[in-house]
Amino acid sequence: MTRDGSSVTMPMSFMTGSIVGKRFYKEVTTRVADDGNGWTVMLDYRTLKTPSKRPLKCPTLSLAMAIAAEWEFQQTDGIRPFTMPLMRLTCTALERVPLTRAKIIEQLMKKFHQDLVFCRSPGDNDWTKGVLEKQVEKIDPLLEWVESEFGYRPVMYSSFFGGQQEDDFVKAIENVLKKMTNCELATVDAMAAAAHSLIIPLAIIRRRLQIEEAIELIRLEEDLQVDRWGLVEGGHDVDIADLQVQISSAAVFLGLSQT
Repeated sequence: MTRDGSSVTMPMSFMTGSIVGKRFYKEVTTRVADDGNGWTVMLDYRTLKTPSKRPLKCPTLSLAMAIAAEWEFQQTDGIRPFTMPLMRLTCTALERVPLTRAKIIEQLMKKFHQDLVFCRSPGDNDWTKGVLEKQVEKIDPLLEWVESEFGYRPVMYSSFFGGQQEDDFVKAIENVLKKMTNCELATVDAMAAAAHSLIIPLAIIRRRLQIEEAIELIRLEEDLQVDRWGLVEGGHDVDIADLQVQISSAAVFLGLSQT
């Protein structure tokens, strides 16, 4: 972490979650950016900067205040980036997305054919039949929404290697991503990585799914296993908590960036 008389610059390690040093500031505040466009966060009298040494300029006061709260929460023994998801998402939206939009979209579309909601259990024994029944109950309504929203019915598959969606359907989804703002694309990218799905993040930001519903779909098969075999403490419970943080923080970030 680099400090000078007027600013504080985060190291690149901030984006990987490593502890970046002890707390050195007493007060966290927000103020209007120097150019009057957006809001910045102040650590005492120093302006907070991103790893590329640009001022952290939030599009809304709500987001700036939420990031300020993350910094206020830090303890004296160390600044822990993994407790600041809104700060990390903002850095991603400000720096990574503008420079690598095409690559981010390419990677999202590369995994699209293996989307979690397109995969169906074969239903060829008592266990997989139960999974299939739950998928039909919980996921089919989402697929109906996809057809209504985008004009194409997804192709379902049971192969581990995935299937192949219609080219026009793929292009329609790709065009949706291309039209997104930097904050929207950062949100979808973060959610998709956690969900192993692009459809689920799209359904969240278009208000088809609530966060709790999305998490239920993401964990559908694993939760059935937990119901059958029991929860492993320090394993399943940590995974659930991590997923909740990743999906919820991305949704909160997008909401705060727009209000």
